[in-house]
Amino acid sequence: MRLTDSLTALPGVGPKSAEKFLKLDLATVGDLLVYYPFRYEDFKSREVLELLDGEKAVVVGQVVTPANVQYYGYKRNRLTFKIKQGEVVVSVSFFNQPYLADKIVLGEQVAIWGKWDQKKAALTGMKVLAQAQDDMQPIYHVVQGVTQANLVKLVMAAFQAGYHQLLEENLPQVLIDKYRLLDRQSSVQAMHFPTDLAQYKQALRRVKFEELFYYQMRLQVMRKETKSADFGLVIDYQKDLIEECIGTLPFALTDAQRRSLNEILEDMRSPNHMNRLLQGDVGSGKTVVAALAMYAAVTAQFQAAIMVPTEILAEQHYENLVSLFPDQSIALLTGSMKAAEKRTALTAISSGQVDMIVGTHALIQEGVIYHRLGLVITDEQHRFGVNQRRQFREKGQQPDVLMMTATPIPRTLAITTYGEMDVSLIDQLPAGRKPIITRWVRHEQFDQVLSWIKSEVQKGAQVYVISPLIEASEALDLKNAIALAEEFQDYFAEVAKVDLLHGKMKSDEKEAIMQAFKDKETDILVSTTVIEVGVNIPNATIMLIMDADRFGLSQLHQLRGRVGRGDKQSYAILVANPKTDSGKQRMTIMTETTDGFVLAEEDLKMRGSGEIFGTRQSGIPEFQVADLVEDYPILEEARRVASQIVQETDWTKNPEWKIVADRLEKTDSFD
Repeated sequence: MRLTDSLTALPGVGPKSAEKFLKLDLATVGDLLVYYPFRYEDFKSREVLELLDGEKAVVVGQVVTPANVQYYGYKRNRLTFKIKQGEVVVSVSFFNQPYLADKIVLGEQVAIWGKWDQKKAALTGMKVLAQAQDDMQPIYHVVQGVTQANLVKLVMAAFQAGYHQLLEENLPQVLIDKYRLLDRQSSVQAMHFPTDLAQYKQALRRVKFEELFYYQMRLQVMRKETKSADFGLVIDYQKDLIEECIGTLPFALTDAQRRSLNEILEDMRSPNHMNRLLQGDVGSGKTVVAALAMYAAVTAQFQAAIMVPTEILAEQHYENLVSLFPDQSIALLTGSMKAAEKRTALTAISSGQVDMIVGTHALIQEGVIYHRLGLVITDEQHRFGVNQRRQFREKGQQPDVLMMTATPIPRTLAITTYGEMDVSLIDQLPAGRKPIITRWVRHEQFDQVLSWIKSEVQKGAQVYVISPLIEASEALDLKNAIALAEEFQDYFAEVAKVDLLHGKMKSDEKEAIMQAFKDKETDILVSTTVIEVGVNIPNATIMLIMDADRFGLSQLHQLRGRVGRGDKQSYAILVANPKTDSGKQRMTIMTETTDGFVLAEEDLKMRGSGEIFGTRQSGIPEFQVADLVEDYPILEEARRVASQIVQETDWTKNPEWKIVADRLEKTDSFD
């Protein structure tokens, strides 16, 4: 027997059955053993007088009326009977399960698993049990063609065959002792078939620690490798030229910008490899810090490149760099460029004719060869998967890496998502910026909003109007961008020019529309969330978001950050009639704070998490049992101990950690 045995090695599983289990990514018996239930049903018998309304439970009683099946409608029926528990008589109903009538025998005891209706003193049955059971029954995620019963039967067969005894311990004994954890075999068995709640909690604690510990080990190993002097470049920039450049800026750097720039420059000059995250709220001035870092690399005869997620943003960065550094040679590289333009740019990049390169993911494609790449920057890095970021890092001779994000990362996630990086934080807005006033209004108040916008436009304001959809959808009754644009064109016909922008447009069309808005030829821009990232229009002072409850807090905050870029008072108006408590909560929070970090914490609590390893792009890992918010103390401890282990000299040769080194060697960090 081996853990790599196919499921067909278990009784009752043929090739066709095994195929169905592949939908759950279950190919081997080993996969099956670590496919844990997501909850349990407690099948211990309960007294009906103790039950709460709507609670699911097992109720045991004596059958006091015969089973009666009533048919109504097409293939619809109801089986009813009564049972007596002590002095209480309970009505029981099963829908569309007439075959259960044979199991209901007058005068005999029966155990019913069902949902309690307190008002009617009735039980809606889900299952007739042979008898009341004393254990907790596992409930697994299943797919079409695989039932709970199939899965439970299969897992039991694997345990009965003794496969769980082949599971090897994968945590060092010193950690098992230190944290009083169950051994691996016991924890896996208790995850599937706990004898009671206490044993389940012990098993869960062990499995959560195991998941988070190995995740943090991979991050800490990456951190050590990426910072290694073996791969580092010494970028010996010319400090006097950088100071001269800062002196020509039309504004003074904030203390936070200056501090972050110094941290980045120190890393660049050091022989160690730089792997740094530059984090700052929308409008905090990350772009100029990144531009100065690029210029520093150029003064040391290196090339610098910045990769951004959209062509509009690439073009904006290109324009910014050209205006900041008119004497430098700067290239733009995007997917939609004509073949001849692209060839010219690629030749200039590979020959070293250009110092700075701006582009989309086109920068990491195979044909792009750099002359002497010293610094790579990714903007809005959470939109690129880890593999894309790694490809960028591997261009040239291991250039220094700077990643930027305007998405505030709560402390809960910072040590997880960016555990392998150093972090610079710009936590200060430029002088003269006024906080954006945010208001939540309902659809019934929309006419008043339009009237107010008209008066503001007549005073010279520019307005963004955001819709969640491009075209009308039968499924969602939302204001769509096309209908909104038409509505606004009618309403503002005499006082304002209205334009429409969305992601399905060609890039030159989008560019022309954005340029017209920048040049104040357009007063109101109706758009989808294509403008969420990066576009800078200092004269835009109103952000109107339709059906705002359809967006998460972080996205609303990003959209709001498109205004408030100049010295005028700016406003964000959220139009929404949320139907859920969480929708109402999101609207209220948005009006109460402009602090992106507070909003990010709340968003995480309300909406959960995603994945970092691999190419999924939310930037947050997804675990089988661990929860990043709920299990933060375990995560923090796992990070601390992983960091201690990796800092040891030749830790992989220490017998105490051999089990960890072996496992990391077998698994690809980015699977």
